[in-house]
Amino acid sequence: MEFKELKKKTAIELQTALGETREKLRDLRFRDASKQLKNVREIRETKKNIARILMLLKTAKKEEEGKSSKAVK
Repeated sequence: MEFKELKKKTAIELQTALGETREKLRDLRFRDASKQLKNVREIRETKKNIARILMLLKTAKKEEEGKSSKAVK
């Protein structure tokens, strides 16, 4: 999934995408261990996608906290 596509998603959609991507990484690791995986680079790309999703979730959370703290003041 490209970064542009991820930026358009809501926090709930990102959470579900994170779960799916982590499950995909788990599957890739099992396939690699049993020598069934042809493209090992796919593991690296999946890890990067997980990091991108986590970064977007973290920034969305900070923005939400920033808005709520401004409303309190």
